[in-house]
Amino acid sequence: MGRGRQKAKHTKVARELKYFSPNTDYNALERELTGSKHDEYSDEASKWAEYAADDDDTYVTGDEQQRA
Repeated sequence: MGRGRQKAKHTKVARELKYFSPNTDYNALERELTGSKHDEYSDEASKWAEYAADDDDTYVTGDEQQRA
């Protein structure tokens, strides 16, 4: 494909993106910003809590683990 056709396609896509305006769901935006779904994520976070880093944030390499 020649440079002219490629540039024309990029220009077309850029123009479509520039002037695209989807309908905004302000109620969903408000729920997201106020954090009303926070409890939903805390259940998921509790599943992975055992894999979280310790408070001291020390990193032990494989060699140090074998000596310990």
